[in-house]
Amino acid sequence: MSQRKRAASSRRSKVIPMRLDATFFFERAVQSLDRYHYDKALKYFRRAVEYEPENPVNHCNMAGILSEMGRYEESNVILRSVIDQIDPAMTECYYYLANNYANMEQYEAAEEALVHYLEHDEEGQFLDEADELLDLLGYELNRPTKLSTIKSRENLYAHDKARELLEAGRFAEAVRMLEEILVRQPDFVAVRNNLGLAYYYMGLFDKAISTISEVLEAEPGNLHALCNMAIFYQHGNQESPLRELLEKLRKTVPFHPEHVFKLATTLGIIGDHREAYRHFRRLIRTGELANEPSLHHFAAVAAVNLGRYNEAERHWNQAQKLDPNSSVAAFHLRRLPQVRSGEEKPPVHYHYHLPFEEQFRQWETKPGLVSEALKQDPLIRSSFFWALRHGDRKTKVQVIQALGLVADEEVIESLKAFLVDPKEEDELKRVAVLVLRSIGVQDSLSVTFGGRPLTLEARRKSERLPVWDSSWQIVLEQALEGMSGRYDVVQQHDMMTLWVDYLSRVYPEVPKLHKSSGWAAALEYWTAKMHRRTVTYSDLVDRYGASQASISRYANRIDEACGIREKLDLTSPSFRGKK
Repeated sequence: MSQRKRAASSRRSKVIPMRLDATFFFERAVQSLDRYHYDKALKYFRRAVEYEPENPVNHCNMAGILSEMGRYEESNVILRSVIDQIDPAMTECYYYLANNYANMEQYEAAEEALVHYLEHDEEGQFLDEADELLDLLGYELNRPTKLSTIKSRENLYAHDKARELLEAGRFAEAVRMLEEILVRQPDFVAVRNNLGLAYYYMGLFDKAISTISEVLEAEPGNLHALCNMAIFYQHGNQESPLRELLEKLRKTVPFHPEHVFKLATTLGIIGDHREAYRHFRRLIRTGELANEPSLHHFAAVAAVNLGRYNEAERHWNQAQKLDPNSSVAAFHLRRLPQVRSGEEKPPVHYHYHLPFEEQFRQWETKPGLVSEALKQDPLIRSSFFWALRHGDRKTKVQVIQALGLVADEEVIESLKAFLVDPKEEDELKRVAVLVLRSIGVQDSLSVTFGGRPLTLEARRKSERLPVWDSSWQIVLEQALEGMSGRYDVVQQHDMMTLWVDYLSRVYPEVPKLHKSSGWAAALEYWTAKMHRRTVTYSDLVDRYGASQASISRYANRIDEACGIREKLDLTSPSFRGKK
């Protein structure tokens, strides 16, 4: 080969072929835009469209250039073709249309396009710009624009509503709403955090742990999730992971007041009152939340647990000054001398409300007050649901009975969930069943008794009892005690149902229950007969300490109201002889 031919061959091998595709023309268009060469940019975007005619982005780019050049009508034709023919889901085209119409001074058309964008676009890429355009259109049209919703903000609005439900103690509703949001937006961390709390308040401990663990997998440093998990660990007596987490929380110094408050209350609940007090004092000193009476109350609780009684008194006085209508600070100030002397224990609950024992003492003579408070005060309502899961046995009994005075859907769902929790005592569940029946819940109930699931059959509807008297409860408890070990759960449930049925029929003319043991024995008597079990008055007299005459008299009263003999066909002489 000659030298000239070799040189030519060498030059040809060094030529890099140019690949002409949509990307090439897109890059050329962008370079032209950077130099403000709109004509060239438009030409290159047209070529990009020719190479990829089904790509809506190329069309939108071309429409954007035409809009920049003031050729709004041509731009709109392209945008309409994208919506009508290429990709109807490309909702940002409506925002571009609205801008074009506004520049053409066609304000009503601009408003129509903008409303469509806001109500259908899920991403919200141009929300700030849309707000500015709404202001302009409102000025030009001399009226506000009517919007039914802003699609991209729906999850935010729904989250705010769910938080309100959570704070109001309506946990089941909050859970449903939060779960729906996560289906639409799985990466919404705040929603997952609140969902974990809602599960916890409902007693779904494992689901709460699992949900908060998902938050920490996505954001290991999420303070709200770390605090929630610490409380969950304490509730579950998981000491080892709690210690490890506490070390991390004690080293955390948050900046935002909301985070400081969350950390402080968490440490207090866990029992680290010293660290909690340090953060509460920091919040008070910085002044961010210094006018919040609850903050001073929490600081006082931490201080009194540290033996710093003078500081606790000062904080409670400040809380009372900031919230003179509340009785919380006054109550603790009255108790403070007894706490100082060691006669009473300091409060340990970080809640801005009276202790349950004090609330029930105030309400026991006026049942209507507790009903009104539970319906109107979200803080009291949520605290009652919390106590249903985490209070002591006495408190739970009081709470179950108090919730029966409200008897709304949330109460019913919470009591039903309580019935299937294997960790709750069977006796408490019997009280819950009684309350549910007394407020008119007559459908079948799923219950876990003695560690095994059961279904209590539906009962016919009886007149709702507007109150539940403590004397009625005494009769019930004596009957349950007398029947314990002799009757199964279903038979005990039937006894409770009979008692509610009797009270419902005679209310409000309920007789004075001076001899509760005789009434309890009469209930067992009829329960035994309903289940074809042998029972004698002698057995009942020995077990309940009531006279045979009293038991017979009360059994007849129950029969007169409920018609048990007629239903069981027990009117024959042979039956009467088997008493």
